[in-house]
Amino acid sequence: MNSETTNPKHGALPPWNVDELPAPLPFSLRNALRTIGPGAILLVGAIGMGEWIAGPLFVVQHGRSVLWIATLAFVLQSLLNLEAVRYTLYTGEPVLTGFMRMRPGSKVWGFFYALAGFAQLGMPAAAAGCAGVAFAMLQGRAPTDGDASMVTWITVAIVLVSAVVLASGKKVERLLERLSWMMILFIFSFLLWVNFTFVPLKDWISTSAGFLSFGSIPENVDFVMLAVFAALAGSGGIGNLAIANWFRDKGFGMASKTGNMGGVWSTEQTLAPVGRVFPINAENLKRWRDWWRYAIIDQSGLWMLGCIVGMFLMTNLAASLFQPGMQVSGVAAGVFQAAEMRKLWEGFWYLALMNGFWILFSTTLTNVDVLARVVADMAWAGGAVPKKMPVGRLYGLLLLGFTVIACFGAFLGDAKLLLMILGATAAPITAFSALQILRLNTTLLPPELRPPLWRKIALVLTALFYGAISVAMFHQIFSR
Repeated sequence: MNSETTNPKHGALPPWNVDELPAPLPFSLRNALRTIGPGAILLVGAIGMGEWIAGPLFVVQHGRSVLWIATLAFVLQSLLNLEAVRYTLYTGEPVLTGFMRMRPGSKVWGFFYALAGFAQLGMPAAAAGCAGVAFAMLQGRAPTDGDASMVTWITVAIVLVSAVVLASGKKVERLLERLSWMMILFIFSFLLWVNFTFVPLKDWISTSAGFLSFGSIPENVDFVMLAVFAALAGSGGIGNLAIANWFRDKGFGMASKTGNMGGVWSTEQTLAPVGRVFPINAENLKRWRDWWRYAIIDQSGLWMLGCIVGMFLMTNLAASLFQPGMQVSGVAAGVFQAAEMRKLWEGFWYLALMNGFWILFSTTLTNVDVLARVVADMAWAGGAVPKKMPVGRLYGLLLLGFTVIACFGAFLGDAKLLLMILGATAAPITAFSALQILRLNTTLLPPELRPPLWRKIALVLTALFYGAISVAMFHQIFSR
């Protein structure tokens, strides 16, 4: 046993406590279904902005051949998510806390990622899309630019309702997980039904081929929309990093020894002031491998597979309903699918809107939670607030503050504009964080737990893929 396993490097924050790694449930499919869950939260967060809006918009404009970008995004982001989880399984801390242990220190990285999170999620993009759907349900028609004021006020209402829902749970992660499973069942049942109803077999084949048409880039492509599509096909940016926070609150690995964020109204401290690591020995490594298998099922079997199926069903439907090159009004970005299905049967209008509403409302819940959650965790870990303050109370205060800001942000633009802001900031965050996770997991983790070479290469490829897209996007923006 070397010095790294007996005295693990802890970086710029206080040293971890040392304890034995708890044993997970014996590995089986039944126990996997009882253990997994964070992937469900991330899936419903991804499916709104990426699969319901950005994916169909991009595919309708450029054709099915661009779907290979989604394939690459799902695979790379799944590997990125698992590397974020790797750190949490060992330390019981979210990966953003791990970043704060790296040079140049916790204050720099805490401020950087709080600012990055706000830039990506501070504006209510999903709520604005959800508001367009709610308007259509109330008025019986798609919103137009003349309805922007009413849609904005509905956006404010949805943001407020989301905050109330998040504040109502005794444990936020458990509340989100239960809501997510219900929404997944409803959303995918509806999507399968309408695809079998509307889409002929030849279109299913064409859509499938698009996911494998690697390297195809249309002429005169809008690189801003491409960046939005690549980042939001999945959970790009802060969403990739927040998965570790949910794994911590779920109690994976050493997180079962460090506690969780608790609820907004909790008066007790539910989170340990510092993480815990385990000594490297044969028994702990065996337990580690079982925890890692459950994490793979959650991220590759649930999240990645769910994203692929969701993107397939939504783009398959959109590409078969609309003519290539169709343009969509910004306030109607969440409604255009329902408007086309209405031509076949009036009932599809309301069913599609109900589906779209729950998709975008679930994404709103996730986005609001992510921003408050990651900033609360970083403030807690970095010592920005007293440790005697319940971390759930800190989460609640940040939830209140970000909700107020989002309500004002609703007046800054429509759903399509806010979507582009979200996606355009997510791509460079994904590129940068991939390299930082690589540095973290090859520096602070003991050699026995570090990622193998092929996973290191995958992180570099993630950085190159999203870095290249970000450069092309910024070049297009600043050359106009």
